Amino acid sequence: MTALLEQPFGTLPELIRAHAQTQGKRIALRDATQSIDYATLDKWLDRVAAALQRDGLHPRQAVAICATNSLTYAIVFLGILRAGMAVAPLAPSAGADSLAGMIGDAQAQLLFVDADAAATIDQASQRVTVRQIALDDNDPSPSHATSLAQWLGDATTPQAVEAQPDWPFNIIYSSGTTGTPKGIVQSNAMRWSHVQRGTVAGYSAASVTLLSTPLYSNTTLVSFFPTLALGGCVLLMAKFEAATYLSMAEKYHATHTMLVPVQYQRLMAHADFDRTDLSAFEMKFCTSAPFSAALKADILRRWPGGLLEYYGMTEGGGTCVLIAHQHPTKLHTVGQPAPGHDLRLIDEQGIEIAAGTDTTGEVVGNSPAMMLGYFGQPEKTAEAEWFAPDGKRFIRTGDLGRFDADGFLTLLDRKKDMIISGGFNIYPSDLEAVLMQHPLVAEAAVVGMASERWGETPVGFVTLRGMMNQARVQAEDEVKNGIENDAENEAETNAKLLQWINQRVGKMQRLAALEIVDTLPRSAIGKVLKRELRERFARTSTLSL
Repeated sequence: MTALLEQPFGTLPELIRAHAQTQGKRIALRDATQSIDYATLDKWLDRVAAALQRDGLHPRQAVAICATNSLTYAIVFLGILRAGMAVAPLAPSAGADSLAGMIGDAQAQLLFVDADAAATIDQASQRVTVRQIALDDNDPSPSHATSLAQWLGDATTPQAVEAQPDWPFNIIYSSGTTGTPKGIVQSNAMRWSHVQRGTVAGYSAASVTLLSTPLYSNTTLVSFFPTLALGGCVLLMAKFEAATYLSMAEKYHATHTMLVPVQYQRLMAHADFDRTDLSAFEMKFCTSAPFSAALKADILRRWPGGLLEYYGMTEGGGTCVLIAHQHPTKLHTVGQPAPGHDLRLIDEQGIEIAAGTDTTGEVVGNSPAMMLGYFGQPEKTAEAEWFAPDGKRFIRTGDLGRFDADGFLTLLDRKKDMIISGGFNIYPSDLEAVLMQHPLVAEAAVVGMASERWGETPVGFVTLRGMMNQARVQAEDEVKNGIENDAENEAETNAKLLQWINQRVGKMQRLAALEIVDTLPRSAIGKVLKRELRERFARTSTLSL
């Protein structure tokens, strides 16, 4: 297996075939009720690939999947790859029109759905004419969909396909946090470079990787693929729920996991956390959203095993890695560039900022793992690229940051989220960090709103700690400046929180308004949807800014 991974290029289906031949009885995929070994998985991949070929589909064409996590989903995903085709995994949480747009944009030749996704897509049935295959054999919805068993028929043996490095591996659609999702084309070569790094991240044939984030997200796939590439076991959850996660981690002796910050936060706060045996964990990973230093420190203190934070983009480019357990004094950073990755900073004019100047700039990155481009959108691809004077291609992240003297990158904010108020740059992350210091605040987000006086001005949104902590909250009133988490006093609480933060920040950083909300709108992988917060405030607020 080591020899296969050391090849300049190979494919994940080839590695699964090798595992089937050498350790066929080892469990490859498991959920809460069933499991599949490598020998069986290999046969399923052949059946899916053979059925695709029987239907006249060709390598490099796209096949879409829209469903929640399941073993069947994973099998179909991998079978499409064996046929040399590209997978377009779509978020079932997207609206009907958005899904119809993505299916058309990817030029999908076939669509695999579960019942819930099918019901959503049916609302745009006039725009979605591609054939649908129901992953739920017991509930083949909609009625016009073909069940998976019927579609597979007696297909067993596909024609061999030698995928090429530049062929598309998958088309992942951006989360849509800033508008219309774009199809990010990742090549076979890019994914091969990912799985080759699997041993560096500690994956092996003994790994049991617990995943609760969706398979349509690159967040999940960067752990899903290396685990299978090295012959380990992937433990899939249909959706994240803290108590179930802890139970499965203990029962199956999970060794690895990928979680987003909000999931870590909910696990660490769960009443069962400290009573759960998590001693089998070797490594935990995090990516996709801001990860506070305080939360990292809590995880290092209470959860066995190492902690790695990845900073990067689905589009590829440079990646930073923070080995948190080795650098406890750098938890406020996202780490250093990974080996072979080149990260730099550029100014507003696109001119590179000299290293070692401690100057803020936009982060751009180059690495072996870079997207080919946005599918069918060359202009958007060009906007995402920056070329060094020597012609070297970089991907623009849209993030603002600076490097310290040790080469660790500190992120300040998204470039589009930076607030320019009265000519001063205000970073929402700075204000969010202050809000999070208040013992009543569970989550915080700050956005810029248009202001006649200042051009833009910051507005905050917070959620308060849950009613399960009410007794402790009331007992600590003096520490909390007398603020109570009480619905009847929400206006007073709001005003006191606003006063509290504005006493602790600079004059130009003061919030113009603050709202207490039940939840912050988030994508499926935990990113706060600030666009929705801006729209909410503009729609409901009567304040003159």
